Amino acid sequence: MDSPASRSTWLDVLITALAPAIWGSTYIVTTEILPPDRPFTAALLRALPAGLLLVLYSRYLPRRSEWPRLLVLAALNIGFFQALLFVAAYRLPGGLAAVVGAIQPLLVMGLVWSMDRQRPASVAVAASVVGIAGMAALLLAPGASWDPVGIAAAFVGTACMASGTYLTRSWRPTVPLLAFTGWQLLIGGLLLLPVAWLIDPPLPQLSPLQWLGYAYLSLFGALLAYVLWFRGIARLAPVAVSSLGLLSPLVAVLLGWALLGQSITGVALLGLIAVLGSILAVQWAAAQASAKTPAASSANPESSGAHVKVAP
Repeated sequence: MDSPASRSTWLDVLITALAPAIWGSTYIVTTEILPPDRPFTAALLRALPAGLLLVLYSRYLPRRSEWPRLLVLAALNIGFFQALLFVAAYRLPGGLAAVVGAIQPLLVMGLVWSMDRQRPASVAVAASVVGIAGMAALLLAPGASWDPVGIAAAFVGTACMASGTYLTRSWRPTVPLLAFTGWQLLIGGLLLLPVAWLIDPPLPQLSPLQWLGYAYLSLFGALLAYVLWFRGIARLAPVAVSSLGLLSPLVAVLLGWALLGQSITGVALLGLIAVLGSILAVQWAAAQASAKTPAASSANPESSGAHVKVAP
């Protein structure tokens, strides 16, 4: 029988998984509703309004000592990641960009191993490799264009997100969750502002449906999703959180099948099953590793992230 702690861990996994599931739904909103050829504007309007709302609601001004780390995390998790993500999306087929992004759990394991001297479980490593292979089978089209700049942008963007995930957990900021999320989105949005201004064409007159699309991206794709994501980072192992990111392209594929009539057959179906199995295996391995060190976690509050303030 599972212990209460184990059930709590799996509940945290399910809550955190909602974030990449929401991000997966933004693909169809972006391609089917929003004006085309304005990727940085979409990223800006996704992050900046959500950040303003959360900062105003939380009414928390970070202390001087909290600003340096907050600026680094905002750049890694939002600003740099979003910009590089869209560069990769423009220069690469979506499937190839997602396959490069699937290496994120391995990057996080490498960071944990090199920085914290915690060797990753063999099951987690093998499952992550299977996840990459499954993503390739699901999304990678024959003859995909291997644009060097696009590949570099996808890899560096993935490395930024992996580093942000690791550092968020490692630094364990004492900023309340809503303020922590809001300030990152606000700072990241401000970093994206000059990029969108200089590169994207001006927005046309928007229809009511397009306004709703941008509102969905901001309120659900940024505000809600990032609150859940950073909550998960505070409660789960970094590799467990990063592996859940594979759900984003998975949900996008399933929504394309359900709403746009796109087919999932043969090798692609096997790839989908492999990615799901990989996610579950990594979560199981992370839960097992956490269960083996309960004494250390309870003896040292910092090892469990207990002092991270999680606002209701």
